[in-house]
Amino acid sequence: MSEQRVLTAEKVAEIRKEFDFFDRDGTETIDLMEFIELLTVLSPKTKASHVQEGFRMIDKNNNGAINFADFLDWWEPVSYTHLRAH
Repeated sequence: MSEQRVLTAEKVAEIRKEFDFFDRDGTETIDLMEFIELLTVLSPKTKASHVQEGFRMIDKNNNGAINFADFLDWWEPVSYTHLRAH
């Protein structure tokens, strides 16, 4: 069973800043090129095939862009795991 975490408004605002940083074109979504840049920062050794697969998994409505709700669902566990590993 996975641990359910409730995010505070402050934490959501922090994650929103991260999202906005990678949303370079200001469209309120992260496209594949922006996602590649994000993963280059988080995990520089990620293979291209894994990037595309990950993007498709996060892009829940398959419209070619990750909205903030999808990003939020993905970012919290990823950042938690990434920070614990270092």
